[in-house]
Amino acid sequence: MDIGKTGQILLADIGGTNARFALSRSELGQLDQAGPIDYVKVADFPTVRDAIADVLTRRAGGQRPQRAVLAVAGPVTNNRCVMTNSPWVIDGNELQPALGFDSVHVLNDFEVVAWSLPALHSADLIPLGGQDGLPGEPLLVVGPGTGFGVSCLVERHGARLAIVTEAGHATLPAENEHEERVIASLRRRLGHVDIEFGALSGTGLQNLYDALAEVDGANVPRRDAAGITKAALDGSCAHSRATLDMFCAILGSVAGNLAMTFGARGGVYIAGGIAPRFPEFLAASAFRARFEAKGRFENYVRNIPTWLVTKPDASFLGLKMFADSQAG
Repeated sequence: MDIGKTGQILLADIGGTNARFALSRSELGQLDQAGPIDYVKVADFPTVRDAIADVLTRRAGGQRPQRAVLAVAGPVTNNRCVMTNSPWVIDGNELQPALGFDSVHVLNDFEVVAWSLPALHSADLIPLGGQDGLPGEPLLVVGPGTGFGVSCLVERHGARLAIVTEAGHATLPAENEHEERVIASLRRRLGHVDIEFGALSGTGLQNLYDALAEVDGANVPRRDAAGITKAALDGSCAHSRATLDMFCAILGSVAGNLAMTFGARGGVYIAGGIAPRFPEFLAASAFRARFEAKGRFENYVRNIPTWLVTKPDASFLGLKMFADSQAG
């Protein structure tokens, strides 16, 4: 059988706590919609192989799909990822013979989100400013969540490539004196202040809250990221609101920097687990003004559209898009 023409494909999105699996079918090089998604707790299985075997027994009657495409929340080297927050090691070269697949691809989770971008529709997105974007130009996705993910989808001569980065660990920039004082406070406690840990992640939001309190002399209770967001949105804490304001402003600056770095004139997408919780707040914030505040290059970035991704299963769309690209 020609696996590029037909056969089931296992799609998976694997995090440190939970993993999601679905089966899809390829016909004439195009994947149909993935079936129902199985949610699995990582702690319930000693290895990813055991989890996959269990899913296939329940969903496919023990039959083996011919291919597997696995998104993982961690760095991938040579088709292998050692998970940071779980004991699982996802090694495509071992899973392939062990489970009878013809091929197994292991991809970084933000690489997969980048693959989804061309297939997103207006119903999956909230516009955050800019023009229409230039067809065929790079598409960038950035995402504050547990960490800060960045990936860029490039198309050249009909072929697509998702560039995986560690941009979240680049140094956090300041745009004004107030932010400089906040970053100085962070530096005293953290040493090197990167984008992810200093501001644009769940832990980063907490660190930003604490540093801003020190700089402003605010006596505020300890709060986690969810508590900061809730207090900012319900108006119960002015300091939490100021923290979320700064979070959105920094996100705009960082996204604009990365848009210029990658020449992402096709558009910039905001994904991850944090920003979709407050779309109206983000849209009304300084995000877009800071995205465009690039001095002599304001006109360059002003034309770049920005969107908030609201589709909850964008990763499975990206998995299917990648699998399609490998068929033939």
